[in-house]
Formats: sequence, C-alpha cells, structure tokens
Amino acid sequence: MDSVPAPAERRHVGVLTALSAVVLLAFAGLLLWLQTSGTRVEDVAEPERALALIVGRTLDLDDAVARAPGWERRLHALLMNGRQEDLDEGLRWFEELADVSLDPEVDLRLAILEGEAGRLDRVRRRAAGLELPSRGSPALGALLGVAYLGVTAGEDERRALREVLEERRGDDWFSDRLALRWAARTDDAKLADRAREALDARGDRLLWRLRVLSVVALALLGAGAAALVVVARRGAGGPLGAAAFPPPWRGREGVVVLVRGGAAGAVFLVALFVAFGGAGERPWAKLVLAAGTTLAFVPALALARRSLLAPAGLGLRDALGLGLPAGGARRLLLVVLALLAASQLGELGLSLAARALELSSHWTEWFDRDLAWGPRGLVGLTVFDTVVLTPILEEGVFRGLLFATLRRRFGLAASATLSAAVFAVAHGYGVLGFVAVFWSGLVWAVAYEKTGSLLPPIVAHGVDNLTASLAVVLMLRG
Repeated sequence: MDSVPAPAERRHVGVLTALSAVVLLAFAGLLLWLQTSGTRVEDVAEPERALALIVGRTLDLDDAVARAPGWERRLHALLMNGRQEDLDEGLRWFEELADVSLDPEVDLRLAILEGEAGRLDRVRRRAAGLELPSRGSPALGALLGVAYLGVTAGEDERRALREVLEERRGDDWFSDRLALRWAARTDDAKLADRAREALDARGDRLLWRLRVLSVVALALLGAGAAALVVVARRGAGGPLGAAAFPPPWRGREGVVVLVRGGAAGAVFLVALFVAFGGAGERPWAKLVLAAGTTLAFVPALALARRSLLAPAGLGLRDALGLGLPAGGARRLLLVVLALLAASQLGELGLSLAARALELSSHWTEWFDRDLAWGPRGLVGLTVFDTVVLTPILEEGVFRGLLFATLRRRFGLAASATLSAAVFAVAHGYGVLGFVAVFWSGLVWAVAYEKTGSLLPPIVAHGVDNLTASLAVVLMLRG
C-alpha cells in the first residue's frame, strides 16, 4: 500500500526526549536488577500454596493418564511430560522453594516427592529435620518415617499419628499419597480406599477437562490449517484495513514517541507499584498491578495519535486499519484462524524441541493466583484484562507503533524480527517463553502488514490469551 506523505523530519533530539531515554533506560535496568537479584518464587504471593497446587494437580493428571486407554497414553507421552519427568521437575521446584521458605509443609511435601521418587536417604534427612524442636513439627517427621521408611511405631504412637494424619488431610495429591503410603505400612484398608478414591476422582476430573481442551485445540488447529492453506494459495481476498507501510511518519518521530511514551509508562508503573506493591497479599492488588501494567501503554498511543497521526490527518482507526470493509468479517475470521494455526504449529514444534533438549518453563512465568483460587468476580476481571485490554494495547504499541516505525528504515523481515524480539524481551520470560512470544510477535507483525489491519493480530492475541487462561482455570480450580 502507498504511504501517506510524512511531515518534515526534525533533526534534533530535544531535552525532553533525552531525559525520557534516561528514565526508560533506568527503568529497564531496574527490571533487570529485580529479575536477577533474587529467586523467582520470592515475587509470588503464597508460593507454598501455589506450588503445592501446581505439582499436585500435575501428578494427579499423570496418575489418571496411567489408567487411560493405550492410544491416549501414547499420545500423551508424545506431546507432554511423563510422570517421572513431572516428578523430577516438581522436586527441582520444591528444592528451590525450600531454600527460601521456613514453612515445614514445604519440607513435608518435598519429602513426599522424594519418597515417591525412591530417594529414601533424602526422606530420612528431611524427616530428621522436621523432628527437630526448632521446627515444631515432630509428628510430621514421624509420619514420614512410618509411611516411607518403614519405621515401626507403637500402638499409642500409631494412634496419635493417625489422628494427626486425619486432622491435616486435605483434598490434594500430597495428603492422599501420604495417607496411601501410611495405610499400606499399617494395613489400614479403609484409609487406603478413601485415599485411592480421592486420587482417582480428582485425576479423572482433570483428565476429562484436558480432553475437552484438547478437542477444542484440535478443532481450532484443523480449521486454522485449512484457512492457512486458503490464505497461502489465494490470499485473504484483499486488504482488511488501510494501514500504510511505510507509515505516515518519519522514523525519528516514531522513535521519539516510543521513548517519551515508554518513559511516561515507566513513571506510571513505578508510582503504581509504590502505591500497591505492599498490598500483594490482597486478592485485588495483583489485578490492579496487572491492569496498570497494561494501561502503561496508553501514553505511547496517546502521543502517537497527537504527534504522528494528527499531522497526517489520521486517527487511530484509519492508521491502524481498525475499520472492516464490507464483507470483511468473513475474511477476518479466515485470517484469524490461519494465525491461530500458525501459532499452534509453532508452539507444537517448540514443545517437541524443548522435550528433546530437556528444557521447561518455570512455573512462576504462567501461574496466576487470581485465576487459580480468586473469587469468580476477580477471575472475570482478570480474564477481561488478559483477553481484551492486553491484546488491544500491546498490539497497538508493538505492532502498530514499534513495527511500523521500524518499517521506515528496514524491510518486512527485519522489522518483524526486531519488533518481535522487543516484544518477547518485554515479557521477561525464560528461554522457552521468549521463543514462544517471539514466534507469536513475528506472525502477528507479518499479518498486520499483509492485511493492512491490526484487527487480526488483536483477535489472535486475545484468543491465545483466552486459551492460556482457560487452561489455568480448568487445571487448577475445582
């Protein structure tokens, strides 16, 4: 598409832009320091509860898969970790948590994992540590001794420990596995039946949820693959919007807006974290911080509208291609399905490569406390922020502004790659998370230019976020 004539380019940077650059660099340094100065679990509210839920549900699901039909077990083994891999990963995560947590429940759960993995020497040391007076939990050490180490307890001690076991039993994998091991050592058939029934019921429920998610994902992948073939052969049937490449502003002016808008967003975020950072244990605080992080993109878009678009006689709707032409809804659906298929195929390839290289994402990268156990109203607001606000504002900045500005100087491939890299770095994930976000950013940037509309990336981004949110809700709630 032809570009709208650009206004005259200014040759000086300006004091405000220079100060903004300093603020932005300082903010980036602060984020880097925060990410590298401590363990990742220290930034999570109630990490003990969170990790117990994640690892417990994962192993519940593994136990259920072991009872599934053979074809389903083989498919699961191809695409997902097996029980031993999940057990090893749970051990690594709990060892990390045990280094910073004083909660004896963490040591108990770690000992249960070690017992299930057959690491009895470590169970013995962990049980001895729990029995120390300073830990205040000698009964927990004694429970481990009987359940995993075969320690023989007298009748009175066994009765007392049985009461402790009943009092602390919850609806979770750790409690039921400990009860099952205890029952096997003490010939308690009733307790064994109850624990096994609880394990089976919870695992079967999770397996059915996984099946539903898998069917939906396969349906989307099938429809998306068909759409991808159609788009590859025939195109999208014409542009969906009027976004111009290169854009109607000079590269220097785009950089100035990005720097100034980024600095304003950084100042807003710092003020927000100062005001609400200490309220992290409250259920609404994380939502406020998450929504504030998303809204920090608004200054850049507001500056772009005033300084880049208004001089060219454009608004955000026309400049970003947000208005669909007649009959555009069907073509939009076709493009979105193709984007979803491209994203899923990329994620599938990444998953297979990660398994081959024995890489995994850290649980703190995707866990969301509000989705896991927040009240329903909070879950709804969190999903709205993740599925609606985040895609609109992130796509507006990273594709609509950053990618477009790069197109003033570079070609499509280089601009898409650079903007996707910045997009991935901004999320602060590990290696796998970086690659996954980078791939999505790359696909969405290409779609933006090819269709002339930011709507396909926004919708695809929202669907991706919705899928991830639903996976957390279905696997960790109820």
